[in-house]
Amino acid sequence: MIPTKLFKQTLPLTIDTILTIINTSLVTGYVPQSFKFAVIKPLLKKPTLDPDLLVSYRPISNLPFLSKVLERVVVKQLCQHLQDNSLFEHFQSGFRAHHSTETALVKVTNDLLLAADDGLVSILVLLDLSAAFDTIDHSILLQRLEWDIGIRGAALCWFKSYLSNRYQFVNVNQQSSTYSRVSCGVPQGSVLGPILFTLYMLPLGNIIRKHGIKFHCYADDTQLYLSIKPDQTRQVDKLSSCVRDIKTWMSANYLLLNPEKTEVIIIGPKNARDSLSDQIVTLDNVSVASSTTVRNLGVLFDPDLSFKPHINQACRTAFFHLRNIAKIRNILSKNDAEKLVHAFVTSRLDHCNSLLVACPKSSLKSYQLVQNAAARLLTGTNRREHITPVLQALHWLPIEFRIRFKILLLTYKTINGMGPSYLRDALVPYHPNRTLRSQNAGLLVVPRVCKSTVGARAFSYQAPVLWNQLPVNIKEADTVSTFKVRLKTFLFEKAYGQASSNQTKPTVQSKLP
Repeated sequence: MIPTKLFKQTLPLTIDTILTIINTSLVTGYVPQSFKFAVIKPLLKKPTLDPDLLVSYRPISNLPFLSKVLERVVVKQLCQHLQDNSLFEHFQSGFRAHHSTETALVKVTNDLLLAADDGLVSILVLLDLSAAFDTIDHSILLQRLEWDIGIRGAALCWFKSYLSNRYQFVNVNQQSSTYSRVSCGVPQGSVLGPILFTLYMLPLGNIIRKHGIKFHCYADDTQLYLSIKPDQTRQVDKLSSCVRDIKTWMSANYLLLNPEKTEVIIIGPKNARDSLSDQIVTLDNVSVASSTTVRNLGVLFDPDLSFKPHINQACRTAFFHLRNIAKIRNILSKNDAEKLVHAFVTSRLDHCNSLLVACPKSSLKSYQLVQNAAARLLTGTNRREHITPVLQALHWLPIEFRIRFKILLLTYKTINGMGPSYLRDALVPYHPNRTLRSQNAGLLVVPRVCKSTVGARAFSYQAPVLWNQLPVNIKEADTVSTFKVRLKTFLFEKAYGQASSNQTKPTVQSKLP
């Protein structure tokens, strides 16, 4: 197996041969056998898991570099076919361009906040699958590709060749196992595996819609949520029936729903959710009142959607890393120290921070204290010195403005076709009934909400409010990079006052979203 570094260095001499291999594979519908041998290097799923148990590891497949190049070519053509023919699941955000865990959570949180604003209580169910990527049946997957996706001829033969006669072996501490044949599943760590898994799960969306339940998927993580009035307990039967049908479909497709990791939480006004939780004990053998917080795509959800548990945990982790960085700060240059701060601290403050828009300042105070501590550590500033000039000198936006930056960036991308369609549906362009100067200002309609602490925190409300406050030259930026530079300059001056406008204009940092 040729090392990737050496392969890249010799690319000018081998490019014609590589093109011939790839094109021949696509035309003949045949994947070379040497491309289908995977080295499995087990990766511990979480540091807290027992390393002596095999179930604590995730089997990551290391495939030949050239096979990944071939897969990437196929993925590009496959995704284009899916996009052109609208074959993607509308509410599937896994492994898709312009989609992420954050956009998925923004959509779900938006719906839950608007429901709570209307006085409704929501039941959120987080389904978990056991070893989902490893149990995919190849014959079912090929049928899905042929009849649901419309892949025929040499293209279908290529996928049959890709899935057949695959082998793998485990390598640990320079010791290798014997080869074993792979009769099911898609390789974790491959380029093509994730998109094939999402196509395998395509029928699930229609099963859920049949019950009138809202949902959102990210790869094998599925969220179901039902918003009802507190006295409409009979509506919960729809949710139970939906979970039951999902289990049946998964059993028929060789997938297993893990009841131990499937979680349920009730979200909404406290009186309403207390009344509902008293009447509902289980949901198809899943406990409803089992926990007050659930982890949803890396974010802790609480019944009030205050995100205080998530903020507290992120702050504890950030301070832990700051203490470790402080121990070696004296041997690091400022540039290296800043890289560590961005990698281990800033990234955590920015992770899904769009969910925190319009949260009370008291909730965001902990985040700001972390940022302040990071700035002091980086610059050697004493605790007694005022922190604002330090943040300004570093060209760091305060936490509240970093959140606005993320919301406005999501809005710009969505408006300009670089965001998920489900976020685009939440934004309505403003068209006045009569000719006004504002008709060409790129404004969005601000929907009506009842409560400033609930509905006014939804993306569909905050995005138009913040967007309409932007100058036209920022909204009309022709590229994302131009928009980010102009937006940061605007927010920087707003955060630190007009004095900052007399200084050197800040540039967008790499760790800003």
